[in-house]
Amino acid sequence: MIDHTGIGVADVGRSAAFYDAALGALGMHRVTQMPDGLGTDGVGYGIDYPVFWIDRYHAHSVRNHTAFAAKTRAEVDAFHAAAIKAGGTENGAPGLRKPSYYAAFVLDPDGNNIEAVFRGLDVIVN
Repeated sequence: MIDHTGIGVADVGRSAAFYDAALGALGMHRVTQMPDGLGTDGVGYGIDYPVFWIDRYHAHSVRNHTAFAAKTRAEVDAFHAAAIKAGGTENGAPGLRKPSYYAAFVLDPDGNNIEAVFRGLDVIVN
């Protein structure tokens, strides 16, 4: 089981603006910043503790894929809209990918493929 993960980014401030919007749509927010309170070296996102980090310490532009769980289809839609508005690049509009898998994909400012996915019973019936 994974406790937390993260990716390197070229510009922490630029990427933080993107992730503030995209992950905010999924109920996540900045939980911690490095150095303390500044967020110039790294930002940790989560609800109670950081589960996803962006930082300047790891190689950036490696083209990672990270999928975040959404609670509803509406959250997937909101994630996609917020991520695009915040400067993300379209990489797969919200929609049903297979039975019980509703997802959307956006490339972040460094080209990482960021996904929001809802796996729920209402995916099949709606």
